[in-house]
Amino acid sequence: MSMASGPVEERPRERLWARGAASLSDAELLAVLLRASGRGQDALGSAHALLARFGRVSRLLAAAEGECRGSPRVDSHRLAPVAAVMELARRALSEEMQARDSLTSPGAVRGYLRLKMQHLAHEAFYCVFLDAQNRVIAAEELFRGTLTQTSVYPREVVKHALAHNAAALILAHNHPSGVAEPSLQDQALTRTLAEALALVDIKVLDHFIVAQSTCLSFAERGLI
Repeated sequence: MSMASGPVEERPRERLWARGAASLSDAELLAVLLRASGRGQDALGSAHALLARFGRVSRLLAAAEGECRGSPRVDSHRLAPVAAVMELARRALSEEMQARDSLTSPGAVRGYLRLKMQHLAHEAFYCVFLDAQNRVIAAEELFRGTLTQTSVYPREVVKHALAHNAAALILAHNHPSGVAEPSLQDQALTRTLAEALALVDIKVLDHFIVAQSTCLSFAERGLI
């Protein structure tokens, strides 16, 4: 007499094909990446171990990019697929930004800036340069600072905008503290840059503050 067995649990990859990626947990999504790259037999176990080590997905993503630069470490090989996916996502959003009017598709700009900046341990200041049709010409990090502050020079911003023949700009900087609320200094800097750029007929359309879990828009707050 044979014993009846229970239902066979779907593996992450089979569940992805059957139900879509949104149906998978964080660990299962990571396991699919690890298994696809051939990183060990127990991909799900490795995924759980990585998430337990870093605490949450955002820290894991930051570690993936940090540990895959420079000399290889223990986790570098396991995290390499994650870093690759992050870079592909950035490139996809960059293509979408460049192909469309940034004012009619602000989600692409916001998503790109979040992927670029939300995991940085230091403050950075980015400019997204736009043409007369509000299409992206380039997105560049112009200034880099410490954990709490960055020095921004209006003259350099104007110089780069003119070099790109930009008609408008979107400004962005990050708050490594995780709090996206604009400070009085942030608001004063935005006004200063807008006034300096207006002298050469270049508009500041928005200023984003990127934190770990959000991306605040000055335009949506009525601050521009």
